Amino acid sequence: MASLRADAERARRRRARRVGAVGFAGAAALPIVLWHGVIADIAGEFRLDAGYLITGWSPWVLMALGLLCFVPVVVEDLRDRDRRFHHPGTGAWMGWAVTLYLLGFALATQVAQIADGLSAA
Repeated sequence: MASLRADAERARRRRARRVGAVGFAGAAALPIVLWHGVIADIAGEFRLDAGYLITGWSPWVLMALGLLCFVPVVVEDLRDRDRRFHHPGTGAWMGWAVTLYLLGFALATQVAQIADGLSAA
């Protein structure tokens, strides 16, 4: 009976890892798919100006930081849970990852709307 439970738990972890990997890849690709034109326009007008760097690139920097904050969560999940010094506790990293990514996503939506309004005028 315990073997069946352990096998079911391992299968559940493998499935969760696959879903997580697909979700991470989707989160990394989604901004490129949605806003490749806006990113190209912003990159095409590159200049070393604080206003330009903050207003133009902050959404994508926030999303990249969100994805980077997800790395400790992945590393912790890949570690063996039966090891002596296993210490679960990546909830804060997960919270920062989701928060930064969503803030960047919302900001990118606004930047794209502003860029669309400027190109229409």
